[in-house]
Amino acid sequence: MALLELTDVTRSVRLPDDRILSILKGVTLSVDAGEHVAVIGRSGTGKSTLLNILGLLDSPTSGEYVLDGTPIGRLSGRTRARRRGDDFGFVFQQFNLLTGRTALENVAAPLMYARGRSFWRRFTLAAEMLDRVGLGDRLETMPDKLSGGEQQRVAIARALVRRPRVILADEPTGALDVETGGEVMTLLDEIASESGAALIAITHDLAVAARAQRHYRLADGVLLPIVLNAPGQVTEWLGDLPVSTPAAPRHAEQADA
Repeated sequence: MALLELTDVTRSVRLPDDRILSILKGVTLSVDAGEHVAVIGRSGTGKSTLLNILGLLDSPTSGEYVLDGTPIGRLSGRTRARRRGDDFGFVFQQFNLLTGRTALENVAAPLMYARGRSFWRRFTLAAEMLDRVGLGDRLETMPDKLSGGEQQRVAIARALVRRPRVILADEPTGALDVETGGEVMTLLDEIASESGAALIAITHDLAVAARAQRHYRLADGVLLPIVLNAPGQVTEWLGDLPVSTPAAPRHAEQADA
């Protein structure tokens, strides 16, 4: 059984002039535990809407979303919020760190809503996760005193401190230089592999997408599988998409993905 599965999911909104804008059009996607999937596309193609639906921040207009065997449409708002906090970790391009709070306090923040030992041990767990991302000596540092790469590492630690089953990364390297971005994606890959979490990266960058096991293109609300190691196909759909040169897959098995 897939960890999460979308079937013919659509998302549309009504505009002020009563026209209907279709954002997602019949999206079907299945992701297993421990799998790394990349969705690539230009701005305005519906990538963030897809991520919001996957992360239970938004609901489909039609179609079905099944999470670990449970149709999401049957859950109450309160249960959805609990599943979102328990099962998902979000990594955003802009970091979204709390100003005036130390790195430790930022990472511990999601555990304020935890139960039992996780709540009482929140600062210990946060310190352990910051050490895991290489910031064990920066616990009391404010975000504005951290470099961009360090801020993103704090954001990753915050996303993973509750040990989510699904990591959703929205343009996770968009605000970073190429070298730092590569280090951040390597870190995400390693932690996801260690915990068996599914990693879904929403990106416009082929270098980020190339690290995944499976790749999709989202254009005009339609999600289609692509093969990044087929240059002719990439050239056909790439168009004016701004990307960097894709990195070679890190594992031999990814070359056949």
